[in-house]
Amino acid sequence: MELNQVIAARRSIRAYEEGKAVSREAVEEILRAAAMAPSWKNSQTARSYVVMSEPLVDQVRETCLPEFNQKNCRHAPVLIVTAFVKGRSGFDNQGNAVNELGDEWGAYDLGLHNENLVLKARDMGLATLIMGIRDEAKLRELLPIPKEQQIGAVIALGYAEGQPKMPARKELSETAVFL
Repeated sequence: MELNQVIAARRSIRAYEEGKAVSREAVEEILRAAAMAPSWKNSQTARSYVVMSEPLVDQVRETCLPEFNQKNCRHAPVLIVTAFVKGRSGFDNQGNAVNELGDEWGAYDLGLHNENLVLKARDMGLATLIMGIRDEAKLRELLPIPKEQQIGAVIALGYAEGQPKMPARKELSETAVFL
């Protein structure tokens, strides 16, 4: 698919086909594309915790997500928890923040990584939902996420059941200032 088509076709999917698995090879291809995202001084601090075993997917969904997101990703066969290594993006070699954003640069870099992830998934005919409302403490109980990493999101991955329409987008005149 051409890039503009992928961008235009990507949606946040809240209904997945039941019983349709995603292969590990497909997930690896998606994660390799995500890793191509730019990052602060090429620090590559994004990390992915891929949950594919059905019992663990169910446990993460049922104990780490609020009820509405449990429903939204009910039949997604894969959940990817994304995180970033704290204290690297936005910091100099001595560990000092180089501006007022500090670790927010790590979150920025993770957002770039996650965007590549969802676009590559769409390009491969897969659907995603990025969920930022999650229980960090419970995720850390279930998954081997070190305290030096900040959890960003849980991303559902699977095959869409239907394709929702694109929500209205603001006009460029509302979001951009040309000087």
